[in-house]
Amino acid sequence: MEKTAEDSLTQYPFTDYFTSNFAVVSYHKALKTILCQLTAEYVPIEYFQQTFHKISELLAQGDYHKFIFDKRSLKAFHQPSMEWYFVVWKKEMFAKGLKIHRKILPSEAWFKKSIDIAKIQIYRDHQDLIIEQLDIKYCDSILEAIKS
Repeated sequence: MEKTAEDSLTQYPFTDYFTSNFAVVSYHKALKTILCQLTAEYVPIEYFQQTFHKISELLAQGDYHKFIFDKRSLKAFHQPSMEWYFVVWKKEMFAKGLKIHRKILPSEAWFKKSIDIAKIQIYRDHQDLIIEQLDIKYCDSILEAIKS
């Protein structure tokens, strides 16, 4: 995964919690922040869900309020994974106090457009979403996500 100088996290040292072939999950207790960096171009749904179950375990162990999701390595968009993430995982984590979400997307315009299209379908198919109650922002770097 390519990183820029702006992503230098030396002033914000995160502690690794979980590493797989698809993701690295780390945390910063003082910032009350969990960071998930996808490291593969595509993440099969079972590994995507496994990663987010690990994040749920980490959340249960501490007082975390911000989640940074770095998806820059992705080259494929998987609608069922996104739907599960929006409809199931975010709702469960909201109930546990995780309300601040920062997302870092791949730079490709088609990826952003895929997300917009998928959101329309998710909003249409699911009436009990908690998305409006979350603080969600899109950022260009991990450092920007930490500071926002």
